[in-house]
Amino acid sequence: MKYFNIPREELVSLGAKFTAPEIWNQPDVWERTYRKFVEERDHIERFRKSALGTVRKIILTGAGTSAYIGYSLEGSFQRHTGITTVSIPTTHLVTHPEDYLSPDIPTLVISFARSGNSPESVAAVQKTDRICSNCYHLVITCDETGELARYESSNPKQNFVLPAEANDRSLAMTVSYTSMMLTGLLYARFSQLDSLGVQVDRIANFGKELISTHSPVFKEIASLDFNRAVFLGSGPLFGTSTESGLKLQELTDGTIICKNDSYLGFRHGPKAVIDEKTIVVFLFSCRDSVMRYERDLVQSMKNGKKALRLIGISESPVQGVDLDIQICYSDSKQEIEEDFLAICSVLPAQMLGMFKSIQLGLKPDNPSVSGAISRVVKGVVIYE
Repeated sequence: MKYFNIPREELVSLGAKFTAPEIWNQPDVWERTYRKFVEERDHIERFRKSALGTVRKIILTGAGTSAYIGYSLEGSFQRHTGITTVSIPTTHLVTHPEDYLSPDIPTLVISFARSGNSPESVAAVQKTDRICSNCYHLVITCDETGELARYESSNPKQNFVLPAEANDRSLAMTVSYTSMMLTGLLYARFSQLDSLGVQVDRIANFGKELISTHSPVFKEIASLDFNRAVFLGSGPLFGTSTESGLKLQELTDGTIICKNDSYLGFRHGPKAVIDEKTIVVFLFSCRDSVMRYERDLVQSMKNGKKALRLIGISESPVQGVDLDIQICYSDSKQEIEEDFLAICSVLPAQMLGMFKSIQLGLKPDNPSVSGAISRVVKGVVIYE
């Protein structure tokens, strides 16, 4: 079996025997995740109905990559539940719980965690239990044996454990991130569950096209002499831009310094980071009302220092922009909704990160030469 046209034996020697198939197999895992969610819909609905009929606030939480899922989903939860929804990392909840939790506000905390073994994961739900007099916990995880899944709360708690294939074994989260995001999106839009199968099929098709057809393009981009990368995204794609920056930086052990922002936010100073060794990746919305702002920003790139490459990722061709590379799902519009586009739009950064890691002589499965970062964060002391 080859992944990215690289034989498995060679992937082993390159230190990518986990990372490559985990990136490659994501579209299939999304389809399995959707089927598992549908199979468990009755169990999910009972808890969901009780929680959403009670709470006045929803907190989406996680650490690192898992926290970025909330950035992409908070708008969908807000729109489809009508309940105030905020994305707050566990790393914030642990140090400043009183800033986000209130004894008098019934709250649903939705925790995203690959293993659930990070010190902050359990600490965040414990602090919620201590502060909130009325709360619910939903844990979306890839490991049913993890500490978070096994945590026994004094308040109502439900676990959704993703298919085993979503529990990636490499250091960098790839399939776990996208599959947990999909699960959260299905939860937010539960009343549309049957019709959302079409969207899952479409992002799976786009994902397969990005991986099988366009991966040589990303391999070529990775071979360029750049040391900075900027990822831009609006709305749910802002979370994707955040994770994209982390993924490339993580897989290259910090050799490539990455930044992310929204299109409008980038104008307010951060644009100064651009130089001749910077690539800029535009994650375009599929909504015309949003794309007006995004198109204007791309046009403004003509002013000031020039980037090494301007790269666009979009659902359909973006007219009136001057890009070096533009990769699209189809020639038609509105086949993939913006909420779902945020899931598959992270694949370019994952591939760039893996190819650049290999080019730099690192091992994508464990790129941290010094051991500064690890698959599960260690050494964090939780204080009472």
